Amino acid sequence: MLSSRRSSMEVIADILRLGEAGKTEIMYSANMSFAQLQKYLKFMLELKLIDKVTVGNPVVTYRVTKKGLRLLRSIDSILEILELKKEEDF
Repeated sequence: MLSSRRSSMEVIADILRLGEAGKTEIMYSANMSFAQLQKYLKFMLELKLIDKVTVGNPVVTYRVTKKGLRLLRSIDSILEILELKKEEDF
């Protein structure tokens, strides 16, 4: 049996599934610490999987890009093939 811990790929997919959200929402929805959140946001911004959007002062949200959506579809396909994706997620 595989570990119940999520892979980095699954964490990235969880963040991308949010579409657009602020740091707090991402942190709680993806079930991660603030330090992990910072690391993932930096990585995903560098790869242009998400964009930083200023919606007020100082309100910032992070929005999935077209490239991020393509990656999410690919991850979901891989998880489905590996049967790691729960049926209720469809």
